[in-house]
Amino acid sequence: MSVFKQMRNQPEFHEQVWQYINRRVSDWRIINGKIALKNNEALFARIERDFGVERGTLLALWGVESAYGDPLVQQNHMTPVFPSLAALAWNEPRRKAYWEAELLNALRIVDKGWSTPEEMQGSWAGAMGNSQWMPEVWLNVGIDYDGDGKVSPFGKPDDALGSTAKYLVNRGKWRRGEHWGYEVRSAGEMNGSRTYAAWQAAGVTRADGQPFPQPNASAQMWTPVAGGPSFLLGPNFYAVKSYNPSMNYALAICHLGDRCLGAPPFIQPFPGSERALTLAEVQEMQTRLTKAGFDTGGTDGRVGNDTMKAIKDFQQRAGIAPADGYGGLKVLAKLRQGS
Repeated sequence: MSVFKQMRNQPEFHEQVWQYINRRVSDWRIINGKIALKNNEALFARIERDFGVERGTLLALWGVESAYGDPLVQQNHMTPVFPSLAALAWNEPRRKAYWEAELLNALRIVDKGWSTPEEMQGSWAGAMGNSQWMPEVWLNVGIDYDGDGKVSPFGKPDDALGSTAKYLVNRGKWRRGEHWGYEVRSAGEMNGSRTYAAWQAAGVTRADGQPFPQPNASAQMWTPVAGGPSFLLGPNFYAVKSYNPSMNYALAICHLGDRCLGAPPFIQPFPGSERALTLAEVQEMQTRLTKAGFDTGGTDGRVGNDTMKAIKDFQQRAGIAPADGYGGLKVLAKLRQGS
């Protein structure tokens, strides 16, 4: 029955765009993304050949959805999905039919011999494994990419990443060989969709001064926050958005993918933003919060809901406004003063 409480108590952190990006494109995710890429080089190369989905984007999705399949995430944050789905199907007033369908999908997965109830651990809402699949996606989009006779989002990432690439192609209309887009400099606010060559003719250039590699591909302009960085977004940005319908999510995924492949941070900073903390700084912040009596759920340099709640409680106690749960340079400085 605890699922109803979890549903009501989903933490609300009102993040500015730069905070949202910094939390997802963290030092921990970039460092570990490079390692995950190295360890799965052949898999990413095969997916690029088969589906045309570039490695950076897929790697970043994996990193944000499950910390590159880290077993500690499974252990510390996941619960059995059958009790949750059964409870939601029984008594969730708004989307009862949806939860009922997902419960039946989960049962079908067991029926097919693809998984067991014991293995099917996930978020309170039933999302599971490397790429956080709901049962419907597992059943209808999942493919057996490692050839072991079953489809599984757990363990080896082959099925999860191969299927996610297929999802981006089929549901997101991913275009082979095109980059998601670029940070650009422009003389003024311009709208509409046009080719990169036409944007360049209108005075729009890449922020890093490089040429657009595919001048005939088309893109549209987006400036998330006035005075912050501007982007030309191609169709593959919107393919990522089909995975989670948030512009900020898609930007974080695309940027994290670029950073894991060696690109620098955005050149134009967001107004009022701070640089992201390094891994060592996040660990120091977590250690100091823990010593001060705030439970961060570990000091591994990853910022999850436990750490954000600890930061928010600390901000409230220290009189830092807004108490937004964002752990940045200001929070770290305040913690250092207090020691």
